[in-house]
Amino acid sequence: MKLKQLLKQLPKDLAPVEVKGSKEIEITGITANSQQILPGNLFIAKKGATFDGTRFIQEAFKAGAVAALTDMYDPSLKGLVQIICEDVVRLEAYLAAAFYEHPSDSMWMVGITGTNGKTTTTYAARHILEACGITCGLIGSIEYIVGKNRYISTLTTPDVCRNHKLLREMRSLGCSAAVCEVSSHALDQGRVAYIHYDVAVVTNLNHEHLDYHGSMESYFQAKARLLQELGSDKVALVNADDPWADRFIAASRAKVLTFGIENNADIQAKQIQLSVSGSRFIVSYRGEEQSFSIPLVGRFNVYNALAATGVALTRGIHLKDSASALASFPTVSGRLEPVVNPRGLHIFVDHAHKPVALQNVLQTLKEVQAGRIITVFGCGGDRDRQKRPLMAQISEEFSDITIVTSDNPRSESPQAIVDEIVSGFARPQEHIIELDRRKAIRKAVELAKPGDIILIAGKGHETQQIIASRSIDFDDRIVAGEAVATL
Repeated sequence: MKLKQLLKQLPKDLAPVEVKGSKEIEITGITANSQQILPGNLFIAKKGATFDGTRFIQEAFKAGAVAALTDMYDPSLKGLVQIICEDVVRLEAYLAAAFYEHPSDSMWMVGITGTNGKTTTTYAARHILEACGITCGLIGSIEYIVGKNRYISTLTTPDVCRNHKLLREMRSLGCSAAVCEVSSHALDQGRVAYIHYDVAVVTNLNHEHLDYHGSMESYFQAKARLLQELGSDKVALVNADDPWADRFIAASRAKVLTFGIENNADIQAKQIQLSVSGSRFIVSYRGEEQSFSIPLVGRFNVYNALAATGVALTRGIHLKDSASALASFPTVSGRLEPVVNPRGLHIFVDHAHKPVALQNVLQTLKEVQAGRIITVFGCGGDRDRQKRPLMAQISEEFSDITIVTSDNPRSESPQAIVDEIVSGFARPQEHIIELDRRKAIRKAVELAKPGDIILIAGKGHETQQIIASRSIDFDDRIVAGEAVATL
C-alpha cells in the first residue's frame, strides 16, 4: 500500500500531519519494534516512560525501513521519509487500522476487561460461540488463536499494530468473530484504538496495577474507556455484584446488561452447588431458567460463566445452548488447573498473583475442601511491592499451611521479596520459607495428606522462571507431577 493511501481520510480531530519526502513509497508493514523491521516497513518512533523510539530510527532505516513516524523532524536522516505528528500514538493506531483494512469493522468484536477473570471468561465465551457454529479468534494473556494457528502471547493485549494485524489474519482465515482480553495498560496506552467492539465485558475491579495507575480512580478511568467508546447500539456487560458496578454502568453509552449472584441482575445465578470437581447452578434471564453444570471449580468461575453466557445472549444464543457448550468446557491453562496424579492428591496450579485473585481462589477451595489447604506462593520482582504483605495476610487467613517461595524475582533479591511478604504475617513463625520454588512445591507434596488441597499460586501457565536476566525452564504443573512421582 502506498503511503499516500495510508494517509487518506485522517481523523479530523488528529493533530496536524506533515510528510517530509515522497508519499509514493510502498509500505509493506508497520511496527514500533526496530528489531522486527522488514524491507519496506514503516517504523513507529514513539516515546514511552522508559524508552525513546527516536533513538532507533537509524537502526530501523539500516534494517530496511522506508519511512518513520516521529514527533520531530530530523534533517540528518537522509533517504528516509519522515511523517511528523505530535500525537504519534494516535496516528500509529489509525495507520495500523488503515493498513490492515479496518478488520474489526467486518467482525463481531468482544472486549473483556477486569482485574480478575478475563482469561477464563474469554475462553468460555469463545467456546460457546465455536460450539454454536461461529468461527471465533481469541487474543489473550496465554495465547492468540487465529484460525487453526496458535501464537504464544507476550502481552495480555498486544501492541496496536499487532492487534490489527492479528484481526486481519483472523478475518482472512474465516473468523467472523473475535473475543479479546483488554488490559487497563492497553486501554491507557491506546493499544486497542480504532478497534470497534460490539460487546464490552467488565468482570470486576480490584486492587491491582496501582504501581502503574497510581490510584483506584485512575485504574477505574482506564477500564471505563472500554465502555465509554462503545456505540449507543452496542452492549456492555457489567458484574452487578462488583462495588464499582454503578460507576461502570454510568460510564457506558451502550445498552447495559448486568450479571451476578448476590444483587439483582439481568443474568442471575442461583441454587449454586460447588465441589472439587466442578459447579452446578441455575441461570435465569428474562423469565427463562436453565440448569448449568460446568467442570470449573469455585464461585468466581460461576461469575466467569455468567459473563460468557451474557456474551452469547447478545449474539442471540439461547441459555440451553450455552449450558450445553460449557458442560464440556476444558480447564483453562494455569487457571485453577488440576494436576492429575497417581496418588489422587488435589493439586491445583493457578495464575493468582494479586491479592484479590489469591483470596478468590483460596475462598473457593475453602468451600469445597475436606482437609487442609497448603498454599505455595511468591511475588514477582520489579512489580507492585504494596501487594506483597497483603498476599501474606490472605494466605495466612485462608490456608492451613503457607510455604513462601520465589516467583519471578527478576532483578530483585529473592530474599528481599520474601522478607516483604513475610512482614504481612501475624504469625510468621508458623509458616515455611523456601526460596527454591522446586523444593517448596516438593515440601507441599510431602506434607499433604488424603483430602488436603495443594494450591501452587502465582505463575499458572508460565513455563519459565525469570531470575535476574536469565529465564530458566520451570512449569509448576510439571514440577508438581515430578514431586508426586518421586515420593
